Amino acid sequence: MRNLALVTAALVLVGPFAARAADKPAVDPAKVDAAVIAAFPTAPPEWHSRFVQDETMKECSLHENSPPKAVADAIQKRERARIEYPADGKLVGDWKEGEKLAQSGYGLRFTDYPPRRVNGGNCYACHQLTKAEVSYGTIGPSLLGYGKVRNFSEADTKAVYEKIYDAQAAYPCSNMPRFGANKVLTVDQIKDLVALVMSPESPVNK
Repeated sequence: MRNLALVTAALVLVGPFAARAADKPAVDPAKVDAAVIAAFPTAPPEWHSRFVQDETMKECSLHENSPPKAVADAIQKRERARIEYPADGKLVGDWKEGEKLAQSGYGLRFTDYPPRRVNGGNCYACHQLTKAEVSYGTIGPSLLGYGKVRNFSEADTKAVYEKIYDAQAAYPCSNMPRFGANKVLTVDQIKDLVALVMSPESPVNK
């Protein structure tokens, strides 16, 4: 009897919320797209392609960034095929250059056209990287000691390169930009960021 009462109470509480969810109006993608484009009336021609979602973005939007396994697997497979590795086979660059990139948010903004310098990674916007930096975002996990905890292994170094190049290959519908796949950063810049995360000399691992 007690269990029946609990179930009944739960149904009473959930009922209104379920009804509200069922009454939720369907979203018209065409109207959303039109609203986005209208919000940037002075966008330069170089921006126009950014208004069009690729297949991965469409699927992530459709499933509100929680795709079913089959879709997630397809995203990973497709995005992994986009990863390009350094021609010299070396995945680690200069961590000092990587730190500069992590601090720089330059690139892909209206005020950055025409480009006057190389794009940055803006890594601190989402991650804690060093103890000295007190201003950082928390959208992504802290990366303090990342390489040290993983014994600076080759496998983890490769995984870091791949995550920076195309995060969707590791985590479908990740919030992290696809820096390499979308040509935001060059391969050499990505190598420098890998060094920042994975080099024993980097302040990330001190």
